[in-house]
Amino acid sequence: MTALDTQIERRWGQLHTWGPYGLLGIGLVPALATADPHAGPAKWYTAWALLGTAVALQLWWHSTRPSGPDRRRTPSRAGAAYYILRWALAFALTWLNPFFAFYAAAGYMDADETLPGRWHRLGLFASAVTVAGAQAGGMPFGSAVQWIVFVALLAANSGLQMVVAHLTEQETRRSRERTETIAELERTNTALQQALDENAALHAQLLVQAREAGVADERRRLAAEIHDTIAQGLTGIIAQLQVVANAPDLDTARVHLERASGLARHSLGEARRSVHNLAPVALAADGLPEALKKTVAEWRERTAVRAEFTVTGTTEQLHEEVSATLLRIAQEALSNAARHARPTRVGVTLSFMGDEVTLDIRDDGTGFDPAAVPERTRSGGFGLDGMRARAERIAGSLTVESEPGHGTAVSARVPLVRDDR
Repeated sequence: MTALDTQIERRWGQLHTWGPYGLLGIGLVPALATADPHAGPAKWYTAWALLGTAVALQLWWHSTRPSGPDRRRTPSRAGAAYYILRWALAFALTWLNPFFAFYAAAGYMDADETLPGRWHRLGLFASAVTVAGAQAGGMPFGSAVQWIVFVALLAANSGLQMVVAHLTEQETRRSRERTETIAELERTNTALQQALDENAALHAQLLVQAREAGVADERRRLAAEIHDTIAQGLTGIIAQLQVVANAPDLDTARVHLERASGLARHSLGEARRSVHNLAPVALAADGLPEALKKTVAEWRERTAVRAEFTVTGTTEQLHEEVSATLLRIAQEALSNAARHARPTRVGVTLSFMGDEVTLDIRDDGTGFDPAAVPERTRSGGFGLDGMRARAERIAGSLTVESEPGHGTAVSARVPLVRDDR
């Protein structure tokens, strides 16, 4: 409950407590002013006795009311007894003088707090009888006209009070429903916050799993690198040395030794490149566009193949996982092109497109049949499956378009996740 609601409840409580006293005093002043000075002492004694009883009744009821800020109470037997006694006193006083109908009007204020259920409407009707009687000229009635006026006024007073009571009940019901709705919203917000906390924990767990999966991917990639380059180079060196051991003359041995030396140097270079690619050190000091530019330039110098790098769209600082994934895909695609495609020209394009980032690697090499890739994968290849797994791990995708003799196009499309650091 807000401070404003508490203040309103306190005001209503004060009105219900002190209102009957005020209405009794308002009726007493004009009643004394219009009293018949020649009335018998019995009538005066009766009036003062009724007034004293009414004050005592109010004091008793005031002593039973709650003392907290929420002074509203539910109907009870004591409340019903209080309402009936007060109505009887008000009716008797109004019979003596119509101005005491002000005190009878107190029944309009608290019938809902003192009378249970349907008795609430009956209590309002009884109070309307007293008020209508005073408005018709006072009781007892001396003519048929007064009775007609009384009936009309009773219908008007009771009808008005019934309408007000109905509207009050509806407003109370709506207020209760709003309170329940607010409580339900608070429970929903609490549950939503718990779900958000759980999602944050799950997101952190998924990141850990993604990093672990990345480590496993790196191990598989290194295994493929060793298998496809270093292991093959060492096999070639061993074969050349075996030829040297059985060479018939020095010139033949020297030729095979030079070949073995060349293979060793090449294998050493491949080993260094594999170690260099173990972690994206190129991203340590540069953003993804600059890292890709350097990667393409190094690949161009190493292979003597014409290679160009292009950036389109508005460049943005990407999350480190996105940058690392795209850099790895570019390195793998360039490595595949150098080993298998024998291209004369390669183009790498990084495109920033609203909520997505696209990396395209195209070459004019020998190409291949994409339908044959699963067979190659089962026979020991790692490249395309590794690139596709990297893209899918960050909710992206990788497509490959190729045809024997018509080059290859690799396209990775991933969500644009900005670095908020």
